[in-house]
Amino acid sequence: MKSELVERLLPGLTHDREYYEKLYPERNLGEKAIVTRYAPSPTGFVHIGNIFQLYISSKMARQTGGIVFLRIEDTDQERMVENGISKIIRDVESFGLTFDEGAISETEEKGAYGPYIQSHRKEIYQTYAKDLLLKGLAYPDFTTKEELEKLRKEQETSKRRIGYYGKWARSRFLTEEEIEEKLDAGLPYIIRLKSTGDFNRKVVVEDAIRGKLEFPEDDIDQVLIKNDGLPTYHFAHAIDDHLMHTTHVIRGDEWVSSLPVHIGLHNALGFTPPIYCHIPPLNKKDGNSIRKLSKRKDPEMAVSYYHEMGIPVTAVMLYLATVSNSNFEEWYLSHPKEDISHFEMSFDKIGTSGALFDMEKLLNLSRNYLSQISATEMYENTLEWAKKYNEKFASLLTKNKDMALQFFNIEREVEKPRKDYAMYSEVYDGMWYMFNDEFNPKEYEWQKITDKEEIETILKTYMESFYDENDNEEDWFNKVKDCCDALGYASNMKEYKQNPENFKGNVADVSTVLRVAFTSKSRTPNLYDIMKILGKDEIERRIELVFKS
Repeated sequence: MKSELVERLLPGLTHDREYYEKLYPERNLGEKAIVTRYAPSPTGFVHIGNIFQLYISSKMARQTGGIVFLRIEDTDQERMVENGISKIIRDVESFGLTFDEGAISETEEKGAYGPYIQSHRKEIYQTYAKDLLLKGLAYPDFTTKEELEKLRKEQETSKRRIGYYGKWARSRFLTEEEIEEKLDAGLPYIIRLKSTGDFNRKVVVEDAIRGKLEFPEDDIDQVLIKNDGLPTYHFAHAIDDHLMHTTHVIRGDEWVSSLPVHIGLHNALGFTPPIYCHIPPLNKKDGNSIRKLSKRKDPEMAVSYYHEMGIPVTAVMLYLATVSNSNFEEWYLSHPKEDISHFEMSFDKIGTSGALFDMEKLLNLSRNYLSQISATEMYENTLEWAKKYNEKFASLLTKNKDMALQFFNIEREVEKPRKDYAMYSEVYDGMWYMFNDEFNPKEYEWQKITDKEEIETILKTYMESFYDENDNEEDWFNKVKDCCDALGYASNMKEYKQNPENFKGNVADVSTVLRVAFTSKSRTPNLYDIMKILGKDEIERRIELVFKS
């Protein structure tokens, strides 16, 4: 196409293709360094699948001395949300993930290969489109929506493939004189690729995760530049990954079907395609079937869910590492104290069938993690969560810091620590009875012993004859057993099992009465430690509450 006509189609461009090729030189990185990107559209919320993808991208780049950058794909201007870029960055950073380059706010960025916001790269895309027009590899399309709909119906009627290709691509056959006439008439247009693909030929792609993939070549005359002057996703993707020297495109498997389009565009532009790596979806068991996690159906899809529930970020990332590589669990069992960043990830250990997102397994990992951190960390993390999501609890923790630290440390620094909590949102329900001002229970979880007179007798006998706040734990428990003997309960479980008819119950039953009286709960951390924290005056007050109930 002659240059004067191309200038009319894409006017005012100040640089040519060679300018941008020199502006963005090869990166000075090691031979095996991976350069990848996270390229979201600021049109919705970040979901756990995005975090999964970014975790793999970041891990593969960082462990090879490479680069991971943030590119904002905002060419769909109508669907953009306010402060969408800042929300993306905030959500990603909340999971401890960072970028070496890219946008850092709506107006700022870092790195030498920007702009990293596609709407700011409009002239770059148009320059490459101009180059294709000059080479006869692209053309303006004046087809209206009504004409496209008519074309689609014709294809359906004749049972042809749907699309703008071959003889159906009417505008590709316009002469330059006809194009001039339409421009003179002020008709709107888009720029399309003049595809050289043949649907009867195969394109072969070696996916780093899925292996060899074969597709028919793409013969569709893909839209390159829309009528607003901005590129389509596919065209921008090809140019940006080339100029930013992306070595590996790590993305969800929903993009596998787009491979022929992307390979066709890279070929038309004279680019070497990056290595494509299509990760499996995160699936969920739904009854007897398995389906993909859904933004509409599954609350755990939203990253906000994990923060609101108080599931530690460390546990979430540990779980994502588990489902990302089949050999991670074995490594982690051998290196339980190491940071997971030391794990060497590989593409050949990423599954292809889809990882089952098992929330219970994630919560088990979270329980294990929360059992291993210090009491101080547990206190600080719980308080930080409560300040955002439970102000009353935050106030209680602040006012009762010493008590909370003692409580969190019960059975923590031992060989087999307790695993009471999977998330910070569970902590209040697990410790509310430790706050004296909160303790006025409406219900008590009495177990085998439910007769009120018997409960009162046990409590009076224990407090009057056997309770000493200065006892160590061994002496304390021996006195509980002495109380059992005094009241006709078996202090020796072996004797009770041999002759249960000789006793009113056993030491476990009496201990449970004490536990429930002091906490209202039948299951708590170590009762001796709880009693030491509460102190004599509070224990006596709580017994009075039992008598009044």
